Amino acid sequence: MKILVTGGAGFIGSAVVRHIIDNTKDSVVNLDKLTYAGNLESLLSVSIDSRYTFEQVDICNSTELNRVFKQHQPDAVMHLAAESHVDRSITGPSDFIQTNIVGTYTLLEAARQYWMQMDAERKSVFRFHHISTDEVYGDLPHPDEVENVESLPLFTEATSYAPSSPYSASKASSDHLVRAWQRTYGLPTIVTNCSNNYGPYHFPEKLIPLVILNALEGKPLPIYGKGDQIRDWLYVEDHARALYKVVTTGKVGETYNIGGHNEKQNIEVVETICTILDELVPKVTSYIEQITYVTDRPGHDRRYAIDATKMSIELNWQPQETFETGLRKTVEWYLANLKWCQHVQDGSYQRERLGI
Repeated sequence: MKILVTGGAGFIGSAVVRHIIDNTKDSVVNLDKLTYAGNLESLLSVSIDSRYTFEQVDICNSTELNRVFKQHQPDAVMHLAAESHVDRSITGPSDFIQTNIVGTYTLLEAARQYWMQMDAERKSVFRFHHISTDEVYGDLPHPDEVENVESLPLFTEATSYAPSSPYSASKASSDHLVRAWQRTYGLPTIVTNCSNNYGPYHFPEKLIPLVILNALEGKPLPIYGKGDQIRDWLYVEDHARALYKVVTTGKVGETYNIGGHNEKQNIEVVETICTILDELVPKVTSYIEQITYVTDRPGHDRRYAIDATKMSIELNWQPQETFETGLRKTVEWYLANLKWCQHVQDGSYQRERLGI
């Protein structure tokens, strides 16, 4: 197949592109606007492959999208292009509305017009795969809020939407658009909602890379509130495998939740990073002493947790990494790629706090 990947220079998108080029015979057209979070250095290992093509295009530009579809004739779309940082959405929500809602609408229309012109055989195999987040569901009961922790609920594909932040509300909106285009126009769409990703090439505004880099520089390791917020952590390369499985074998009109089966409090995540750094880059005192508690994020969801049973049973997917193995690989990657970290921050972001 030829797969059009939007946002392919971003964190998850670049992992998807690398997975396809490295592990399949398919080709990729990487369409990315190259905002602050998009970096082609994340794709150097595949950029010389003849099956890889890059197009610097904004998904809100319908003229350019129509050109890309006509020129490259993709067999599938994997839509990952999005503004994705909650703190940034609190500081400046307009970019999230424009990219995540208007951009998704513009892409859907370009894809629909392209799909309608196909012959019957190509039409039947075309897929529009929309990649979303578990944050659209809002939050779940926290262990300290219930009597029986064994009965704590999980997000399923049938969970009602209740987004809390401008980011998650914009992603919820895009999910609804994708499903509407399938039901109204018959566009063959699939939606996936994933838990928190981590791994190599993650922009340093997110918790895990931020903590690793701050720790190495002797800076405070900021923990929002009490640090008891719970997230389900998914190694990004496991997610890339899952996404490829969905776009190639998933059922049109279905939603698939993708999670790592790793519920961890934020403070646990930070302390584990510190322990790994104590081993790999020891200093006189433990990195744990750099932990600092700061004012919580407005509207901070307390717990996310994915039930990925449907992915396991219907598509035979399971994460290969445990949280411990994936986090160690992640820390080791950042230690070996500090120049990449510096390059992606130059002129755009120096790990200052946003969303206050």
